[in-house]
Amino acid sequence: MSNKPLNISESAAVQMPMKTVASLIILVGMGVLGYTELTSRLVSLETSRELFQNDLLKKSEQVPVDQEQIFLIEDLYKSVEQIEARIEDMMHNKVNIQFIQKQTEKLLIDVEVLKDKVRQNGNGTNN
Repeated sequence: MSNKPLNISESAAVQMPMKTVASLIILVGMGVLGYTELTSRLVSLETSRELFQNDLLKKSEQVPVDQEQIFLIEDLYKSVEQIEARIEDMMHNKVNIQFIQKQTEKLLIDVEVLKDKVRQNGNGTNN
């Protein structure tokens, strides 16, 4: 090989097969199409991220409403607990009332028996 410098001028002619030219044009076209697709995908993702951040900001502004709802729910739980306690007390009262009713009925029967015994002994007045 010789070490001659390569001289290229404006008038130099280059010959290439048409198949190679077509391949280069298709390759450049595919590169441009790929770049366009990549750019549009990036823009789409950035837009989605911005919309997501805006939604988060809007949701963070709703915090006072959410806190108010939480306070209302807590108040409802307290009210339900108080109602449950009252119902339990009422159940105990019902048991006590039934016991006292039975005792009173027994007492009335015992009083009638005693009255009958007093009448049979002749010590009572006729009522």
